[in-house]
Amino acid sequence: MASPEIILDTEDFVVLNKPAGTLSIPDRTQSSESLKEWLQKKCGNIFTVHRLDRDTSGLIVFAKHAQSHQFLSMAFEDRKVEKFYLGIINGTLVDKKGVIDAGIAEHPAKNGKMMVHKKGKTSVTEYQVLEEFGWYSKVQFQIHTGRTHQIRVHMQHLGHPIVCDELYGDGRPVFISSFKKNFKLSKSEEEERPILNRLGLHAQSLRFEDQAGKEYILEAPLPKDMKALLQQLKKWKT
Repeated sequence: MASPEIILDTEDFVVLNKPAGTLSIPDRTQSSESLKEWLQKKCGNIFTVHRLDRDTSGLIVFAKHAQSHQFLSMAFEDRKVEKFYLGIINGTLVDKKGVIDAGIAEHPAKNGKMMVHKKGKTSVTEYQVLEEFGWYSKVQFQIHTGRTHQIRVHMQHLGHPIVCDELYGDGRPVFISSFKKNFKLSKSEEEERPILNRLGLHAQSLRFEDQAGKEYILEAPLPKDMKALLQQLKKWKT
């Protein structure tokens, strides 16, 4: 497991910058060590407050005792926590900012997949396009509910899935040759390596208050792979 970065460690909770590809909590198959297990070795008893998808990077909160767990879990559930994500999507959106209010339910035929459905649970995602690169766009998301795969489902619903999304998009990795004209491999390379080959979604910032009313505004820097892609897109923007 790639080493997570501890952003904040208090008596009541700990906030980590989760690397992409890491499980938040143990899965049924025990396929790899989760963040929770990694933390338990360092801190002892740890409580799950919320989760991030395996391939999403960024900020995640764990509680250190039952009282903090109850308080923080309710804060997330009652929408008292402001959650901002940065994503790279396929294509360009017609409306550069907006609110997606579309219920999400489990897919009846595909285990582990979600879908927009009129009888689904209330799901609200606010978005704003920050930059456009033709084939791709950089978008900020604020989620007002915490449904499984919420941003990914809502972006598929708009017809502009998150890049490299195997479940809700085409899953194809991003290569520089896809947007740089006259791209040539260096002599040392036999084949082109993707600049991004995982879900282009990052939990960038959180704002919340603890039990004593102290406000926290926390940020996790963009991981190297997403940063590198955005730098290349800016460089070769047409």
